[in-house]
Amino acid sequence: MAGRYKSDLKWSDVTPKAAFMDRRQLMVGAGALAMGSIAAPALAKLNAAPSKFSTDATPNSLEEITSYNNYYEFGVGKEDPARNAGAMSTDPWSVKIDGLVDKPGDYSFDDIMKGVDLEERIYRFRCVEAWSMVIPWVGFELADLLNRVGVQPGGKYVAFETAVLPDVMPGISRGYLEWPYREGLRMDEAMNPLTIIATGLYDDPIPNQNGAPLRLVVPWKYGFKSIKSIVRISVMDKEPPTSWNMANAREYGFYSNVNPEVDHPRWSQASERMVGGGFFAKRIPTLKFNGYEEQVASLYTGMDLSKNF
Repeated sequence: MAGRYKSDLKWSDVTPKAAFMDRRQLMVGAGALAMGSIAAPALAKLNAAPSKFSTDATPNSLEEITSYNNYYEFGVGKEDPARNAGAMSTDPWSVKIDGLVDKPGDYSFDDIMKGVDLEERIYRFRCVEAWSMVIPWVGFELADLLNRVGVQPGGKYVAFETAVLPDVMPGISRGYLEWPYREGLRMDEAMNPLTIIATGLYDDPIPNQNGAPLRLVVPWKYGFKSIKSIVRISVMDKEPPTSWNMANAREYGFYSNVNPEVDHPRWSQASERMVGGGFFAKRIPTLKFNGYEEQVASLYTGMDLSKNF
């Protein structure tokens, strides 16, 4: 684990500065056509502070991260979100926060972002489909938001819902899943400092296909737990239903922690394919909890992770 969580990485370390500026100019010039429309503070550099939780692994390119996605509301193909998500408007945007909280209400994007200290979090990302990336998110700890609205003593879980916009989401009319997309965390998982709400990518506002304007990122869990385009956060006293578990509980557990020792019923989880290395690239071993074992293993002390998968 030594050296894995360096905090001295700069954006010039993860992509050549000239290439990064060229990409940024492309985004300014092409906007929604190139990357999907983004939230109101649009094209303003986020200037996030570095984080001690960032990995020193080399991030994927902006093109790889924004063109290879799962976002079934926009289609099941990996290129469908980038192709279709530009039609979604994220300004204005609001999130309903309800349940066992002291300050329930409908919070605008600006309300949520007031006083927030953004950090750059360069995280590993592992899909349940056995592919992976390294992604330079920009965001803030979910715990900060939960503390602001006040979690009541009975709050044991946090539930999330994604926007349902059938006019601009072609996948909604198809029976892939039961909409809205739902996810959830146990309260101690939600309050862990690794769990963030991401608002940016490569120090620019997050593109639609990656979950604009607000998405969850839980780096030790398979990617489908990191719900996109959040419109509702509910604090509950019981485990909430989650979309993939509702669709197929045998294959997708509530916890969905990255675990090379527990295979998916249809494929091994012991190794992964890094996106960007080519289809025939050598697979690499998958790390327990996606490499974040030191920070999160204690959350599951005494649990049988083969049963509570």
